[in-house]
Amino acid sequence: MSIKYKLNSYYKSCEDFLLNIKSYFQENSETIHKARNELKVIKYKDLQTVVKAFKIPNIVNQIVYAYFRDSKSKKSYENAVKLRELGVNTPEPIGYIEFYRTFLFKESFFIAKKFDYEFTIREPLRNKNLENRIDIIKAFVLFTYDLHKKGVYHKDYSAGNVLVAKKDDTWEFSVVDINRMEFKPINLEQGLDNFAKLWLDENDLDLIAKEYAKLSNIEEDIAIRILRESDKKLKSFVEFKRKIRGKS
Repeated sequence: MSIKYKLNSYYKSCEDFLLNIKSYFQENSETIHKARNELKVIKYKDLQTVVKAFKIPNIVNQIVYAYFRDSKSKKSYENAVKLRELGVNTPEPIGYIEFYRTFLFKESFFIAKKFDYEFTIREPLRNKNLENRIDIIKAFVLFTYDLHKKGVYHKDYSAGNVLVAKKDDTWEFSVVDINRMEFKPINLEQGLDNFAKLWLDENDLDLIAKEYAKLSNIEEDIAIRILRESDKKLKSFVEFKRKIRGKS
């Protein structure tokens, strides 16, 4: 067994936690998400953390991640550092660690400081009766526009990956699940297309498009057309995949 890891210099006191993360993870029962990967809230000393354990990849990717490509845990850590340097809110990265056996990549973990939030952006997008719903969505569009102006493209920009917190009289957002990101100039079409995975109805598509148009100083009709086309394209693709799998 061999390891590779990186620890945020601000969290030197967490080195034992990082090096023994498999034991801490196995002994903890506070799972907050479990699908392909698993997330747990783990308290270490006085620090509340969220630990993400990535699923062991198939044999081909065990070779790929060992020799040719950065792991998801490493990309999560490095993207978090980059985002915070750009002034984009994401949970503060503590470290990542990778485990290898017989020269193959196996387990990996990413640790971040826990971000306290009220709900994800899914709540105002789905709950039409939520108080301040429109204000939250408009603030979310501004947050996303700021991401794009800073050259940040979150490739998994789904409703569960944006955390929402109330701070004084304003709404604060934080992005998570950040291992798949691109840092590049983002044009209007790409920026609006980034909202497609939110899986919205037409009224909310139009609301978001109008807000983005206002910030981008373009005609509302242009933004509405682009976002509706992106939404239709994604939904048609997902429906096509379901039919192929015999789930229609």
